[in-house]
Amino acid sequence: MNKRKIINDPVHGFIKVPFDLLYDLSEHPYFQRLRRIKQLGLTHLVYPGAMHTRFQHALGAMHLMSSAVETLQSKGHEITKEESLAVHAAILLHDIGHGPFSHVLEHSLVEVSHEEISQIFMQKLNEEYNGQLTMAISIFNNSYPKKFLHQLVSSQLDMDRLDYLKRDSFFSGVSEGVIGSDRIIKMLNVVDDKLVIESKGIYSIEKFLVARRLMYWQVYLHKTAMAAEQMLVHLLKRAKFLISKGIDVFAPPHLAFFIERKLSIADFDNNIEILNNFALLDDDDIMCSIKVWTNHSDPILSALSKGFINRQLWRMRIENKPFKPETLKKIKTYTKDEYQLKTAKELDYMVYSNTITNNAYSIKDDKIEILFNNNVLKDISQASDMLNLSVLGKTVRKHYVCYPKCIDDKLQSDESLF
Repeated sequence: MNKRKIINDPVHGFIKVPFDLLYDLSEHPYFQRLRRIKQLGLTHLVYPGAMHTRFQHALGAMHLMSSAVETLQSKGHEITKEESLAVHAAILLHDIGHGPFSHVLEHSLVEVSHEEISQIFMQKLNEEYNGQLTMAISIFNNSYPKKFLHQLVSSQLDMDRLDYLKRDSFFSGVSEGVIGSDRIIKMLNVVDDKLVIESKGIYSIEKFLVARRLMYWQVYLHKTAMAAEQMLVHLLKRAKFLISKGIDVFAPPHLAFFIERKLSIADFDNNIEILNNFALLDDDDIMCSIKVWTNHSDPILSALSKGFINRQLWRMRIENKPFKPETLKKIKTYTKDEYQLKTAKELDYMVYSNTITNNAYSIKDDKIEILFNNNVLKDISQASDMLNLSVLGKTVRKHYVCYPKCIDDKLQSDESLF
């Protein structure tokens, strides 16, 4: 059977599957599940075109990895055939542990990170494929001697970010996220086992960092998508609470498995039944359940489910400064009265306040270093004449409160609240 397939991708064009093992991995049920996991969670409620999946993203990242490996080999850096296969497999499987709606329900439905679950899936696949993923796992874990291979998979300039920025921009229609991924990859080099960018690529890196910042505020942290995410998190929390009290709540068996239990990473390691149930879990299970919950006898679960399904989303207010205590108190009072809530715990399912943070470039993680002609390396924050450290490394913190829109009229009558 010919396994060297060509896939027509709307973002990168024709994608080749360079190794037979990668084709086998992409056909595995664990990986096929990613077709049913939206890349941008609930962002399609804001940008209707953003319906693309983790499956598409993983294939795109694999494609960029092929370009990166070819570029580095052409510059004299040794990457063996075995290492090339391993780093391709690592990027192909890097997101295989994502749960429904990607990041939305992480540490909520399952209190284990997707990276940890990805690693468990990879270990299981390694058993099935007789140890062929051993090197890929060591690259994924950053335990392989050639550290730059791990940077291609996970760093501030990895193939994951280069694909998702370009892909998310394409499907959302937000042109500010467009980056020159091909140009960046052509400028890759390795110095002292570290991935660096040749100085000719500095402007492409500046554009990449600016695009990432803009995409976070315009897409990933869009207030309407955040409101939907908060509603989803809290309606699942309510469903968990009701089940813990012995109240009947519909859910497919593999979703009920996680709603009824609080599981740790150790549980995943020690019980194959948990992994098998997770491997069946996707966006469809959540949506199917919420549609049924719209008619549940519990008024809180029903109200949240109806709002979510019909896109009658809560109001999300975001400010640079903390909200006044009296403002939060009024919001809670009006909501409590509107829904005839009895306790503060019930109110917590309907009103949410917290902070969000974002930065374009982390000064704590591995750096993006620029290689100049005299073999001098400079951090991008020093090399750039536009983006200095105070701009790049600055963490922006914003405050939000999310509440039912039906109380807006009462809040607007008191102008002193906001």
